Amino acid sequence: LEEAAFQLQQIFRIDISIALNILGIESMRAGHCRVGYTCFKLAADRGYSKAQFNVGLCYEHGRGTEKDLEKAAFYYQHAASSCHPMAQYRYGRYLLQHSSGKDWDSHQRALTLLEQAAMAGITEAQAYLGVFYMRGLQPQEKRGLRYLLLAANSGDAQSRYHVGVCYEQGLGVQRNLPEALRHYRQSAAAGNRHAQERLR
Repeated sequence: LEEAAFQLQQIFRIDISIALNILGIESMRAGHCRVGYTCFKLAADRGYSKAQFNVGLCYEHGRGTEKDLEKAAFYYQHAASSCHPMAQYRYGRYLLQHSSGKDWDSHQRALTLLEQAAMAGITEAQAYLGVFYMRGLQPQEKRGLRYLLLAANSGDAQSRYHVGVCYEQGLGVQRNLPEALRHYRQSAAAGNRHAQERLR
């Protein structure tokens, strides 16, 4: 009986968190940012990862509360620990941008989170890793190209442009101008200004 009561309590807790998160989303859409933030925060404090991510967004962009990147990172970290892919991306990016070059553990943790997000289909993480591996202190061009192709195949026009650059310059792949042109054309057709200029 105690086990059944505990399970009912957990279900109720989750249902309330889901309802609060939905109410927060609707409040934000209606322009009631403070109410939205409050709803997200209540659900986040109950451990609901989607709400934790939304609280992180509120702090990152100053919506419904003051802008505070450290608090945003705190909530992204909690959501990421529950395998929320977009939180993994945002927290990983935060770690890379705010850790010193000497903090190897933080750097590795960031890359692990970004790779998890990329493999979960987060286009932003794929594009970020593609550029990161292409431009890093020790470029890993084949690895970078792999992530750029993932993002490009998900519809990211900027990544498609970068894939064209890789084929044009032979970065991570054998130089192939017709293939570079194909990628530039696809990127330009999607509105990428750099690709449009490259085709002139």
